[in-house]
Amino acid sequence: MSPALAPELPDTLHWLNADPQPLPAYRGRVLGLMFWNSGSAYCQNMVDELQRLQARFPLALSLLGLHVPKFDAELDSRLVLKAVNRMGLSFPVANDPGWVAWQHYGIRAWPSVALVDSQGRLRQVFAGDDQGPALEAAVSQLVEEADGALSPPRQPRRLGAEPRLPLAFPAGLAAGENHLYVADTGHHRVLECSHSGRVLREFGTGHGDYLDGPVEEAAFRHPRGLCLVRESLYVADAGNHCIRRIRLLDGAVETVLGQGRSGQPHEGKGKGADFALNQPWDLTGGIERLYIAMAGSNQIWEYDLGQSRMRCLAGTGELGIADGPARSAMFAHPAALVQVQQMLYVADSATSAVRAVQIAQGQVQTLVGQGLYEFGDQDGQRREARMQLPLGLALDPGSPVLWVADAYNGLLRRLRLGGGDMATLELSHPLEQPAALAAGSGSLWIANTGAHEVLRYDLGTGKLTRLPIGE
Repeated sequence: MSPALAPELPDTLHWLNADPQPLPAYRGRVLGLMFWNSGSAYCQNMVDELQRLQARFPLALSLLGLHVPKFDAELDSRLVLKAVNRMGLSFPVANDPGWVAWQHYGIRAWPSVALVDSQGRLRQVFAGDDQGPALEAAVSQLVEEADGALSPPRQPRRLGAEPRLPLAFPAGLAAGENHLYVADTGHHRVLECSHSGRVLREFGTGHGDYLDGPVEEAAFRHPRGLCLVRESLYVADAGNHCIRRIRLLDGAVETVLGQGRSGQPHEGKGKGADFALNQPWDLTGGIERLYIAMAGSNQIWEYDLGQSRMRCLAGTGELGIADGPARSAMFAHPAALVQVQQMLYVADSATSAVRAVQIAQGQVQTLVGQGLYEFGDQDGQRREARMQLPLGLALDPGSPVLWVADAYNGLLRRLRLGGGDMATLELSHPLEQPAALAAGSGSLWIANTGAHEVLRYDLGTGKLTRLPIGE
């Protein structure tokens, strides 16, 4: 039986960065339809694979993105357009708020890629992470089948670009006694600033790449979490799947862990380049050890800097939420970490939860959050409190309070430790997908990521100011 024609795209799609794209217009080319979700680390890996494939087959392969919401906030196509721009997607993308195209194509998981041949026939659907080699083989076969009879590539009109601003989607912060460090994620660089927002130094060329070396040559790709340890600034270089270290004395950058591409982490002792990482989104620690929120493998990892030893601290690797012994616990795209002595607090983004890992005892406990599809906007007792994709954490230096950047609710939440309730702090300035926090010098620093800015909240007076970084 010959393959059937691919289902037409429904009229209910909300096209975000291009005019509506009818499937017949792509006849004569191989077409990849990516079904994805903006909060998924797996989907970011798939984007990287597809863009690499498109670079290999620029005249033969076209891509379309179909975003399917998981969270209520993602029904708002403006939020999804922000994600499209944050991830640097260069192909047309539509939001599918009713899951109509998802059902027509029989999709069952994020991410999935449906391959359509040059005659418009649906040939194969790939589901899940780690599909790069299989996708490449399938695309190569479809290109060979076309035997050179391929139409010129379409050049859709680009819409909805972000304004050009000094910051682009900042998603990492670290505060020292005299300096504030900002991961200017969309510009692929890290900034050293004064507390008032004056830029003192830039680390990274501003172009997404992977290169160690002196300050004027080193390059990052979508850096996120930052950890300041004496004269070193550790960087969760998410786009390169690496942990990098900036030597603050001379600005030189070196790779501590990772290989520059995603892979399954493994335990053991060896050089940093021996260990693959998968979407490290944040890190914390000190002189002896680093703790890494590995969003792509749903785990928390520990790296002993002195012994060059990696071990999985918590998480089976399976996506979900389960407490108990750390190695049997389950996480879902952990996005942020805070260490308080022998306790790690975790913003577990895909379960809209705050988790606690007892390092010495090897136990995991959920403080707020109920499940993969349990989310909302509610203060109160921990069992009743609800968030929506928390991405940032910071410990209040003067009280037993954990601050939480509740990204999809656009809120700053306050969780009192020791069994206290969760409450929302009312601010004089709106938050738009805040993704990182840092505390120090009597202030709470907020990466107001969707608005491309950093805010400073005075913990004593309650005054909120916007830092003029790079202006």
